[in-house]
Amino acid sequence: MATAETSLPERATTPAYRDGNVLRWLTAYTASLVGDSVYFVALGWSAQKAAGPAEVGLVMATGALPRALLMLGGGVVADRLDPRRVILGSDALRCLLILAVAVGIALTAPALWILVAVALVFGAIDAMFVPAVGALPPRITSPDQLARVIGLRSLSMRLSQIAGPPIGGLAMGLGGPAATFTIAGLLFALSLPLLLTIRIPSFGVRDAEQQPEPSTAQSEPGTARKDLLDGLRYIRRHRLIGPLVAVGAICELGLVGTLNVGMVLLNAERGWGPSGYGWIVSSFGAGAAASAALLAIVGWLPRAGLMLAGTLLVCCVGAAAIALVPTLWSAAVLAAVVGLNAGIFGSLDNTLVQTAADPAYLGRVTSVVMLTMVGLAPLSYPLVGAAIGAWGVAPVFVGCGCFASLGVVIALASDAVRRAELPRRRTGVTA
Repeated sequence: MATAETSLPERATTPAYRDGNVLRWLTAYTASLVGDSVYFVALGWSAQKAAGPAEVGLVMATGALPRALLMLGGGVVADRLDPRRVILGSDALRCLLILAVAVGIALTAPALWILVAVALVFGAIDAMFVPAVGALPPRITSPDQLARVIGLRSLSMRLSQIAGPPIGGLAMGLGGPAATFTIAGLLFALSLPLLLTIRIPSFGVRDAEQQPEPSTAQSEPGTARKDLLDGLRYIRRHRLIGPLVAVGAICELGLVGTLNVGMVLLNAERGWGPSGYGWIVSSFGAGAAASAALLAIVGWLPRAGLMLAGTLLVCCVGAAAIALVPTLWSAAVLAAVVGLNAGIFGSLDNTLVQTAADPAYLGRVTSVVMLTMVGLAPLSYPLVGAAIGAWGVAPVFVGCGCFASLGVVIALASDAVRRAELPRRRTGVTA
């Protein structure tokens, strides 16, 4: 089996949502995520004040470029160094950068070139931060609690998406860009002492059945390029991680553009307006938050590989059907169903990948997974918009749903994925 239900150390009995170490990490992670949201509000509004709407897009795209280009390198850094040290260093740099920008803007009006430079530097630092923070959960909890930690992390992401923009907007309205950048910097600063208190406990060596591939980590590191290629080969050859990464990438390419760009155009075509768009997006977010809370509470789901394929299939069918239903309320219900299943799919995919990954490769594996989200998924946005302009909303939604369902085929074609199970505590002995 790809993973097995095995007996785990008695010291891991505390659920993740009651583990002080996990909760300190979660609080620091949430503060950092809210800081991200406030920073993006400050950056966008400052660009709009410095120039115009076109420049807002330029500045935001500028920040995404180094993040995508350097993400794989960030995974190498996370594996070469202690991920905790990388997180502390990158978060401290983000804090200093944003506070320095706040001081500069308080003294003079924001110039466009300064904002572009800030976006470039912040994106480069983020490329180090994201793989390291993604590689940390398996190091701060035991395998049987990892699903709970991933659920808590997903819930934190949803809550930060809800809280961050209003905080940024309020700060912008009361104090302008300088105050908003200051709030973002202080949120990054808040996460630092919490990160310093995080312990990296030893949970012992994983059971051989929990890790489907033997460790192939090199005894001593080579060049950064060699380490990167070694990580990519590790993913490609891994019986479980390789298919799961491919499934996640296809899901992102097929569904994210539809749910982001396509949903705006669907509401315009149906005449539901901004409020209709808000209802649909809120319903999706509520469903995703509910799935994160469910996984954080229960901590384990049966037949994880088959459930992953099943929830992805529901996502594909639901996303395609949203463009076919005639009323707003039915579209909102479908969006909630898609959000619920997307949350379960994403959490299972992430948990299975991190449970199976050799610790020596966690940073590089995480960087590849994140690259599909921040690098590949946005490529579908202009394609979805152009396709809807040419063929209409419904055919594109159905086509994207069919494309994303290729991920279901890949998952079911992999014996390792079909048989994958989340680790959990058992008192008996496995056969």
